[in-house]
Amino acid sequence: MTDITRIARAPHPSGSPEHAALRGYLMNRLGAFGMTVRTQQALFPADVRDQLNRRSGENRAEIPLVNIVAVLPGKDRDLPAVALMAHYDSVWGSPAAADDGAGVASILETVRALAQDRERRRDVMVILTDGEEANLNGARLFFGQAPEARQIGAIINLETRGGGGKANLFQTSAMNGDVARLWASSVPHPAGTSLATFIYSVLPNDTDLTVALPHGYPAWNFAFIGRPAFYHSPLATAANLDQGSLQQMGEQALELARAMANAPELPGKSPDIVFFDVFGLFAVHYAAWWGWVMLAVGFAGYAVHALRRFEGRAFVGGLGRMLGLVIVTGAALYLLNLLSGADGPVNYYDRLAAIPRLQIMTFCTSLAAALLVAGRKPDRPAGEAGLVLPLWLAGAAFQIFAPTAAYVLTIPLLLGGVVALLRAFEFGSVVRTAEMIVAGVVTGYMLMLGYLLMQAVGPTMPMVAVLPLAVTVCALVPLRGPVSLRGSQVLTVLLLLAAVGVALWVRLDAPALSIAVYAPR
Repeated sequence: MTDITRIARAPHPSGSPEHAALRGYLMNRLGAFGMTVRTQQALFPADVRDQLNRRSGENRAEIPLVNIVAVLPGKDRDLPAVALMAHYDSVWGSPAAADDGAGVASILETVRALAQDRERRRDVMVILTDGEEANLNGARLFFGQAPEARQIGAIINLETRGGGGKANLFQTSAMNGDVARLWASSVPHPAGTSLATFIYSVLPNDTDLTVALPHGYPAWNFAFIGRPAFYHSPLATAANLDQGSLQQMGEQALELARAMANAPELPGKSPDIVFFDVFGLFAVHYAAWWGWVMLAVGFAGYAVHALRRFEGRAFVGGLGRMLGLVIVTGAALYLLNLLSGADGPVNYYDRLAAIPRLQIMTFCTSLAAALLVAGRKPDRPAGEAGLVLPLWLAGAAFQIFAPTAAYVLTIPLLLGGVVALLRAFEFGSVVRTAEMIVAGVVTGYMLMLGYLLMQAVGPTMPMVAVLPLAVTVCALVPLRGPVSLRGSQVLTVLLLLAAVGVALWVRLDAPALSIAVYAPR
């Protein structure tokens, strides 16, 4: 936090006097660890120079582009180096305690710790790029021209979008089996999922690592996206940074770098695998083809339970309820998102600041839809099978087209199928215990997943909450008892009114004070 306070004492966009002063501070810090430190210099291209001039109100003919490159020597200088990368420029008007002060400070502390190991095999390289906030120009310069780029054997990039939350592993290099396994086995308090890496791969977002990946390095990208209002914000100060997020980011970077710095071999390429952390306690990983086994067991469990006394009408009713739940919830969230202000031009940073309220809106809507569509008397076994069938089909589709992301469906279906088998063979009190355990674990994980999905894409696509809602409903149905119809209807209306009220609050509220200073208001 001492480094964060210094880094974030003022905005430090590329080419500014504060940026140059920060560069001197960082070079001195790195040199104090026994690293050889140099700069790599060029000029911003004309289009980026003009953009920087517009934001600063200046008319400079040239703006310097300056990367910092430092190397901590290991015992075997011939081995490929472990590289740590973050950017040290800020956007105009933001002190950038998080983006990317958190990444830079995590690297400084990681290198300080690694420098204590005199028996470390590999060089540790630090790349602090300039111009990340200006079309990744510093990374383009380094990986295009720096001789050190050819010495890298693996790379860890640290980023943020916000001011706190879990520091997640959200991107890896391709063919990530060995890469993900090393992360899972070496880091404390892991946070990351192969679902996040899949979602990020289809989003139009870039970081410095985007420039590095075509070179084929084994790579990990960490970021936290909580406290989203502080992204590029003038309020992104050291005082507003979540220190727990900084600690988690740093400890993952340190232990991963330490594992590689002392390893005789670095991770290679192997088939992509499924991986996810379990509430930050440990990480689970397995080959993607296991998803088919899970789907088969889940299907068999629900089928055996339903076929012992199959009722076609109940099956169709369950199927209709699930389809109704998905359609009604998705449509309601789409309309409420428009009501919240997404029906016209929006300020991206204002929408980020609204995410906590949009999460409340989405939760109220989802709960109301669940009560309306799936809150009546308990389904018969065939009805429960019908309820689950759309999720099973969705799981099969995920398993075909996005197998590393399918676990969010295949694992709940597996657990539900096992419980259904226990009910089919009437295992007595074991059944109720199993139902409660599965319902608790699945519901807890889906609440966390829904929260993270809303942080990631909530301002534009709150409809993503349909997935965790549908899975949660299937997990809770076996525990459901008779519900008062009138009481359920009253609660549904109140929840929908609350959702509408929150949506109007977002729409009518004044622009957030946290909006980036260069963004139109």
